[in-house]
Amino acid sequence: MTISLRLNNEEAALMKNYARLNGMSMSDLVRKCVLEHIEDEYDLTAFKLAMDEFHNDPETYTLDEVEKELGLK
Repeated sequence: MTISLRLNNEEAALMKNYARLNGMSMSDLVRKCVLEHIEDEYDLTAFKLAMDEFHNDPETYTLDEVEKELGLK
C-alpha cells in the first residue's frame, strides 16, 4: 500500500534529518512511528481496563501465592 503524506518544508527537513541520523528511510521512519503510536494506544487502553478492574476488585496475591496456586512451588 502506498500512502501520501503532506508536510511543510520544516516538517519534511526535520523528518529527513531524523531518518538519516538513525539510518532509516522516510518510509521506515513513518511506519515505525505509526506502529509504535498504535501500540502505545493499545497499551494505554489495556492499562486503563486493568486499573478499572483492580478498583472494582482490589484483591491481590503475592508471588508465592501465585506460584503455589499454579503448582510451581
